[in-house]
Amino acid sequence: MDPNEPPVPILQRLREWVAIPSDSSQPSLWGEVERMLHVAADKITAMGGTVEFADVGSHELPSGASLRRPPVILAQFEKEPKKATLCFYGHVDVQPANKEDGWATEPFNLTEIDGNLYGRGASDNKGPVLAWLHAIETYLATKQEVPVNIKLVLEGLEESGSDGLEELIQQRNDTFFSDVDYIVISDNVWLSRRPALTYGTRGSTYFFVEVEGPKIDLHSGVFGGCVQEPVGDLIALLGSLLDHRGKILVPGIYESVAPVTEEESKSYQDLHFDLEEMKQEIGVECFLQDTKEAMLMARWRYPSLSIHGIEGAFSQPGSKTVIPRRVVGKFSIRQVPNMEPAVVEKQVTEHLHRVFTRRRSPNKLKVSATVGAKAWVADLKDPQYIAGRRAVKAVFGGEPELIREGSTIPVAHNFQELTGKSVMMLPIGGHDDAEHSEKEKISRYNFIEGTKLFAAYFYELSQLQQSPQKM
Repeated sequence: MDPNEPPVPILQRLREWVAIPSDSSQPSLWGEVERMLHVAADKITAMGGTVEFADVGSHELPSGASLRRPPVILAQFEKEPKKATLCFYGHVDVQPANKEDGWATEPFNLTEIDGNLYGRGASDNKGPVLAWLHAIETYLATKQEVPVNIKLVLEGLEESGSDGLEELIQQRNDTFFSDVDYIVISDNVWLSRRPALTYGTRGSTYFFVEVEGPKIDLHSGVFGGCVQEPVGDLIALLGSLLDHRGKILVPGIYESVAPVTEEESKSYQDLHFDLEEMKQEIGVECFLQDTKEAMLMARWRYPSLSIHGIEGAFSQPGSKTVIPRRVVGKFSIRQVPNMEPAVVEKQVTEHLHRVFTRRRSPNKLKVSATVGAKAWVADLKDPQYIAGRRAVKAVFGGEPELIREGSTIPVAHNFQELTGKSVMMLPIGGHDDAEHSEKEKISRYNFIEGTKLFAAYFYELSQLQQSPQKM
């Protein structure tokens, strides 16, 4: 770190990062993702770290051509053999965002309103990545020794499936990850206004249900009532997946879900989660569950199925009397521990084909799936969680809530399974950060206090070898 370099206010740095539209959803946009990766790498090297841009292979385009994927940053700072080594994972790509989607502010122009910093990537995940770097920078700027050795893994394809990352972890397990003791991830949010440690996430499999009929789109006035319409078949198929209370109707889907233990049931009681406040926040009159405990279980420890859209059907403003020749329904299933993505895919595919067969439709059905990510659960007695709890108490003055996450963060399971290392999730995002939505933000308070939390965590992790590990 250059001592002559004037300090950049941390909010200004976040503003600069958010300004880069590093949307990884389409290969045509990966140039901005690579630009963001280079900005992050420049920051790390300016702080004294070393950076490697690790290759993660190529992506095959519909044309048959290949495009190199954005690389993964493998970075590290000076190592001392006597210290524990902590590896932080984060990502600098973002979800798509356009002002027309309903943003009140420009999505790539960080805007502060009432103490909240609105912008795409502010919470997911550029803000937390910067908070980790700022925590390291705090020690360097005050000429204090960083209490642990630091390594970083930063990728640019998390929002589109992290293609190539799993293979990279396997390839570097005996080199880059060989001396790593702990892996920490900050890619989720608190449950309430209280800080939290996360010890579990759900997995996810994304499905595509394609129904193809005539060779061209048809006029409904000419052919309506004369042909079996693909949209009708698709709606029947999608309608067979759920009942009106959100129960998944695919046979066998709940067979591997672990029963609720008495200890687990009690763990939900002390969590701060207000159903009425949440109703107002998202604008619904009621939930499918009547109690806090039942809703949290539905979010964390039971599978769920969500229908996301229909490709090929007319969806623009106005009217159009067309019978689409081909439509694709899209839905996903969030999976919980003990559920295998391959088994879920087989159960869903067989169910949809049974339903389709009963309809005696002349149309063609194709079911495919992608992103078969497994659920992840950690051991709360792991030393990382001891250090995390101590750090939260030091910064925020109280114990953290111990929570699970309903969303999917495949890298948590991959790191734990492939490296055998201790993995923890240490979020700094607020419960109302609205990740992936047109209101994504991180509060100024969480961003700054989160930086302090990470700095305190370095210290508490270093103390584990010097003091008894008591919860």
